[in-house]
Formats: sequence, structure tokens, C-alpha cells
Amino acid sequence: MYEAKRFKFLNQMTFLNIYPGPRNLPNQCIITRNKKNSTFYLYLALSPSFTDKGKFLLAARRYRQGAHIEYIISLDADDLSEGSNAYVGKLSSDFLGTNFTIFDSQPPHSGAKPGSSRASRRFASKQISPQVPAGNFKVGQLSYKFNLLKSRGPRRMVCSIKCPLPEENTAEYKHLDNGKMKMPANTTSSHTVLKNKAPRWHEHLQCWCLNFHGRVTVASVKNFQLSATVDPNSGGEVDNETVVLQFGKVGEHTFTMDYRQPLSAFLAFAICLTSFGTKLACE
Repeated sequence: MYEAKRFKFLNQMTFLNIYPGPRNLPNQCIITRNKKNSTFYLYLALSPSFTDKGKFLLAARRYRQGAHIEYIISLDADDLSEGSNAYVGKLSSDFLGTNFTIFDSQPPHSGAKPGSSRASRRFASKQISPQVPAGNFKVGQLSYKFNLLKSRGPRRMVCSIKCPLPEENTAEYKHLDNGKMKMPANTTSSHTVLKNKAPRWHEHLQCWCLNFHGRVTVASVKNFQLSATVDPNSGGEVDNETVVLQFGKVGEHTFTMDYRQPLSAFLAFAICLTSFGTKLACE
């Protein structure tokens, strides 16, 4: 029973970490928050209803590590520890809650080396699979920029991530269909820069607005849309026509998360988690 559950986690981990969302239409998801135990749950939406949670994908719990905050992300809603076989990755913030680093338990590309943190050294003695190297691989950084308007203005976000690009995606999906999915042998990574779409001031409503096409219903400073830059290596302009990730509030503890290529479910979830909490330097 233990080995079967462990194998199931490995298959889910490879899928959620490696495979990006659709190219044309985004995967629509729901995030619920439990403030009492600082836990967040990600579900794949199976209906348009915001009250129907859908299929469980990932969970994350917020921990304080000294002056820093960490979110441990897991495939198991009841086992959110860094030493668990269900551990997927983590998100670490600075004291101000404005700069975040995303760590993946799987390498973003072939030959990637894990970080030298205590957690990585602990994983080195507990490999969960010879085909899935375990550790903490740095795959992204996200910053909230100083807001000159203080609390009267929207947040500004810049995110730099490494997105895994497995070769022969069709063959790998066959592994999934057969219940024998494994880490792709030849995996590269693409460096992508994301920036938030700037909202517009609505004179009649007297608030900052973005068009979420009905997927966000409650005004909140947490709401955002991210687009990829045209040329990530040269810091090109944002392509405002393609939103690769949008996140927003629909209830007191319910949020929507819609993502597409090049983001995986894990990367999208980690980015959305950065929106929770106060940003001392920018609001």
C-alpha cells in the first residue's frame, strides 16, 4: 500500500511540475484558504461554479522560519512537510514579503544541481526515486516593486522563471496513460520573464480595474494578471494580448487561478501564493 501511494505521488509530481498548461485556453483552477492553519488548497475546476472545488491537485502551508516566510507545497493535503514523499517544492520570502524564491523538488533540466541548503542535504540521503532526483532546485524569483502611490495604487510584479520543456511530449503523455509516467530523459528549460498587466483607473467606480472575463468578482489588491515578455533575454515589452496567469478573489477565502503555457500547475500555484500576505515596502 505504501509503495503504491508513493508511486502515485511520483506520477502526479512529474505531471504537475513538468507539463505546462494548454496553449490556447487556460486551465481553470480554484484556490481555497484556511486561515486557521495557514493552509491553501489548489483544485482543477470541473465546472464554472466557484463553489464546486473540483479535483484536488496541490496543497501549501505557510511557515515562519526566523524572519522569513516559507510555503511548503505538497501533493498530500494532510502531509505538508519538506521531508515527505509528497513534497513538491517550496516558496521562500524575505522579511518584507516582497521578494520570493521558488524551489522545485525536481530539476528544471537535465544535469541541474540542487541548492546547498540544509533541506537539500537532508534530501540527498532520502532519494524518492532513482529517476526523480530530489532536492531543492531554484526555478524562479518574483519581486513586488515599490509603489509610489502606497496603498492607493496597484501592486507591480516581475517574475523570472525556468520552465521545463520535455522533448517528445506525446510520448511522455503515453507514459501517463499507461500509469507509468517518469521523469523525461532529455529535459531542457526555458527562461521566461513575466510582468503584471497594469490596471486602468475607472472614474465611475473609483477603483483600479482589469478585465478578468467574469473569473474574478471581488475587488482586492491580491488580484493580478501576468503576461510574458516578447523577448525575455532583452527585457522586451509585455505582450498584453496573452495572459499566461491570472489570479483573483471570488469569496472571502476562495480565489480563481487560470494558467496556460509556459507555466505548470506547480509554478502557477507558487506564484499565486506570493500574493497572500502584506507587502510592507509597497502598500
